Amino acid sequence: MRPGIALIGLLVCLLSGIGITAPVRPALAATTERVVVNRFSGIAIEGFDPVAYFVEGTAMQGTAEFEANLWGAVWRFRNEGNRASFLAHPEIYGPQFGGYDPADIARGVTIAGNPRFFAIVAQRLYLFSREANRDAFAANPERFLYEVGKRWPALYEQLGQ
Repeated sequence: MRPGIALIGLLVCLLSGIGITAPVRPALAATTERVVVNRFSGIAIEGFDPVAYFVEGTAMQGTAEFEANLWGAVWRFRNEGNRASFLAHPEIYGPQFGGYDPADIARGVTIAGNPRFFAIVAQRLYLFSREANRDAFAANPERFLYEVGKRWPALYEQLGQ
């Protein structure tokens, strides 16, 4: 354990004993998996409904009431119809490249996409780590997808099973 993390843990314990609590940091995405998931809950794309991007045209949170397990991840949906659509056609509704940012893949690295930065191109969902990557990709998706096609197979093999 790194000394800085141990010190933070000690401070949290001490402060909670006198009624002061430290803010809880959100769990980080696991970027060693073939699908980007929350490393503690196993929930994919931060619980956003992958079908809602297509149906609603925007990023919308799913609920625990409508969940499905696929590709080693828990997926959440807004309703049973979205859940059923996803399970019938996960290759269409699931984020391409497991939710990793295609602009970063084109550079040779795997960085988790943020479900708030997305694009639908040729009826496929892409997530991006930052807005600038999304905008660059949207301006010329063919160029990025060409580079991704060369790099993704090797990067995919390096990711955990």
